[in-house]
Amino acid sequence: MIGHQTTLREKLEFSGVGVHSGSPVLMTLIPADANTGILFNVCDPRTGETKDLPANLSTVGATDLCTVLGSPAGAHAATIEHLMAALRALNVDNVIVELDAPEVPVMDGSSAVFVEAIHSVGLKSLSASRCYIRVNKPVRVDMGASWGEFVPYEGTRFEVEIDFDCEAIGRQQFASDINEDVFCKELSRARTFGFMKDVERLWAAGFALGSSLENSVVIGDDNKIINPEGLRYVDEFVRHKTLDAIGDLALAGAPILGCYRSYRGGHKLNSMVLKALLSDASAFDFVQPARSRPKVMHGDLEAVGVPAYAAVFV
Repeated sequence: MIGHQTTLREKLEFSGVGVHSGSPVLMTLIPADANTGILFNVCDPRTGETKDLPANLSTVGATDLCTVLGSPAGAHAATIEHLMAALRALNVDNVIVELDAPEVPVMDGSSAVFVEAIHSVGLKSLSASRCYIRVNKPVRVDMGASWGEFVPYEGTRFEVEIDFDCEAIGRQQFASDINEDVFCKELSRARTFGFMKDVERLWAAGFALGSSLENSVVIGDDNKIINPEGLRYVDEFVRHKTLDAIGDLALAGAPILGCYRSYRGGHKLNSMVLKALLSDASAFDFVQPARSRPKVMHGDLEAVGVPAYAAVFV
C-alpha cells in the first residue's frame, strides 16, 4: 500500500476525437500539488469562461452512455472513465486535466494510450499522505435485473459479470484483485464496444459521432465482430466493463479498499452504488497506511478524520 500521494513528473498531451461528439480534442495533463485531486479544467460554451470540475461523485451530471462531470448543457467533461481508470490504477492522485472540448479523447477506446504515456514520464511522490476508503459492511443497489454491491475485503477487488443476448458476447465474468500490474496486463487494452444496429439511433440523438473501428469493437447485425483484427482478449467485453467500473468508482476521490461486485452493470449503476456507500457513514472509514507512532489500528491501517475528503461526498 502506497503511503504518499503522487503526481506526474512531467506534462502530457493527447490529441484525438470525442467518441460521442466526434469533435477534435486536445487534452493536457498537468502535474499538481498534493490534495488537488483530479481536476478537470473545461470551457463553459455559454460564457466562454473556464471552469474547474473536481473528479468526484458530487460533480457527476450524467451517466447514460458515459460518465459526465458537470452539466451537459453547460461546462462539462464527458467520457472521463477510461482516463480515470488509468489514473486510479497507476496511483496518480493529483493532476489537472485541461480540455479544449467537452469530452476526453477516446484514443483507441481503451486506457492503453494513457497508461503508456504515464509510464513514459513516471510519477513524483509528494509529502502528503494518501487516504483510502475502507468498506466496512455490505452495500447493495438493485436496478431491475442489474445489481451492484460493495463488500468488505482486505485489498481492492472487482468481480464483474455481464450477460448479453448476443452470440458474440453472451455471459462473461472477470474477477481479480486489482493493482497496477493486473490493470496494465489484463484490463487496460480492453476497448469500448457497441452494436451496429444501434448506430443510426445514437447518431440521431447526437451520440457516437466519433465512433469507428479504430476506437470501438463493433458487433454486426449477424452477431459477428466487424473489426478485421478481432478481439484483444477472448472476453474483451467484460474486461472493458471492469475498466469502466474502475474509472467510475475513482470518483470516490480516494482508492477504495473493498470488493466491488456487479451484474449487468454500467455507468449509472456504478454511480448509484458508490453514492449508496458514501451516503452511509457506517459503511466506510477513511484510513491511512500505518505510521510508526502508536495508533488505534485495524490491520496495517489507521482510522483518520479527513474533513477535506468528507466534504467531497454530498
